[in-house]
Amino acid sequence: MSEYKVLDHVDEYLKLGREYNCSDVHLATAYPPAWRRFGALAPIWPDHPPLLPEETEGLVRSFLGKDEWDRLQERGDIDFAYQGSDGRYRASVVKQRLGYDMVFRVINTQMRTMEEIGLPIEHIIPLTRYQNGLILITGSVGSGKSTTLASIIDFINKDREDHILTLEDPIEYVFESKGCHVNQREVHKHTESFARALRGALREDPDVIMVGEMRDLETIQLALTAAETGHLVLGTLHTGNAPRTLDRVLDVFPIDQRDQIRIMVSESLRGILSQQLVPTLDGASRALATELLVNTPAVANCIREGRTYMLPGIMQTGKHVGMITMDESLRHLYIRGIISAEDLLFRSEDKAQMKIFLQS
Repeated sequence: MSEYKVLDHVDEYLKLGREYNCSDVHLATAYPPAWRRFGALAPIWPDHPPLLPEETEGLVRSFLGKDEWDRLQERGDIDFAYQGSDGRYRASVVKQRLGYDMVFRVINTQMRTMEEIGLPIEHIIPLTRYQNGLILITGSVGSGKSTTLASIIDFINKDREDHILTLEDPIEYVFESKGCHVNQREVHKHTESFARALRGALREDPDVIMVGEMRDLETIQLALTAAETGHLVLGTLHTGNAPRTLDRVLDVFPIDQRDQIRIMVSESLRGILSQQLVPTLDGASRALATELLVNTPAVANCIREGRTYMLPGIMQTGKHVGMITMDESLRHLYIRGIISAEDLLFRSEDKAQMKIFLQS
């Protein structure tokens, strides 16, 4: 018989997760309580038995209000910002074959500055001072996009005297108005979709619009239109590097519109920051690797002509404006003894080239 008793409320697990510096807490049927620390998923207690269906249901009921419970029964899954007893979390609950699964992303309500995160601020600050255009933050799930986006918005909030509107699903970081007037809207709570909120946003006289996720044709189209018509738009995409990001933006449009969209993107894009978090050699944290593409005349020309495959070459020669490829960023981390050769190779784009580098 296990010595472990299932805790009464999810807040007790979340408090542990926060104490031990986790990014996520997993409470799933037929799996022991688990957490993700420094990128690795592992049970909180190695010998804890798997959670039973009635135990996970009890935990779900411990923190869901009636409206959320009803929505879960109707739709089978919900995600929202949850205010726990000791902080905020992005909560996701799904019904699956065996029972309920819950995942909580720990939101560090303490806003981190661009310097603290390790962003190349001397090259990002000029992008934030445009009156219009599109800045994209990209990376896989859990690569720190929300933290980066929040730090950039926080900088703009102090640096400018404008109207910032954020559209999020859900609201993670809460911004106090500083130099700017900040409005935050949550999809599903204050508006039904990103596209609907973006259409409404254009009537609210914003200067800066943050779109939590550009996930469909209509949202991308509206974001591009907003960027063209005098708004600075910041958005995120789940793509790994700058060329793939541009291909993804173009691929959502019907073929007959792509020439026109290429021209729009080439004119409105300001920059693309792609990132990933790589486990450090000591296993005690993760290091940020970043790729930065800045829209220069040569980059704009590549986008217009549909030659995104040429961008890595242009980025190699654009160091004076801060351009850096993901592979160069990873190499710098390896040379400084921060990440392992295995991670360097596993996460690089050009593996053949990286093998040559490691053998030299």
